[in-house]
Amino acid sequence: GIFAGTAVNDTSSVTATAATWDSMWNLGSATLDKAVTVKLTRTLAIIPITLLLAFLRARNQESENKVELKQVFPFFILFFIGASIITTAAVHFGLPASFFAPIKELSKFFIIMAMAAIGLNTNIVKLVKNGGKPIAMGACCWIGITFVSLLLQNVLGLM
Repeated sequence: GIFAGTAVNDTSSVTATAATWDSMWNLGSATLDKAVTVKLTRTLAIIPITLLLAFLRARNQESENKVELKQVFPFFILFFIGASIITTAAVHFGLPASFFAPIKELSKFFIIMAMAAIGLNTNIVKLVKNGGKPIAMGACCWIGITFVSLLLQNVLGLM
């Protein structure tokens, strides 16, 4: 779960990867829960970084154009926070976690559909025509990200 949350870039890909692992090894949703938590923590780090960079850029910019918060703030983060608050409050006030099981299954279905749509949209002919350089670049990135993710997990004692 930690590896999927750190090494896989896209949130939907993290979810698909962890859900597949859980279903292959009959783990319920242990890996999925951990992977999504790690990925959403990474995603939430976007907020302070984005706001800080926007502030620094606006301060250093010598123009009359002012940067407004609504132009730089990633508003999708509010939906993550809202869903977290609603779920936490519902469980805290006695709603059983099993209430969310159908919603969780539906979300897995939608993630699978999104991944299938991305895969079906891949132009294999164009990929082959571009040659091996893009594939080699992707492989190098994949190996590098895997190595760094596993190394950091080992150094931090998470493995």
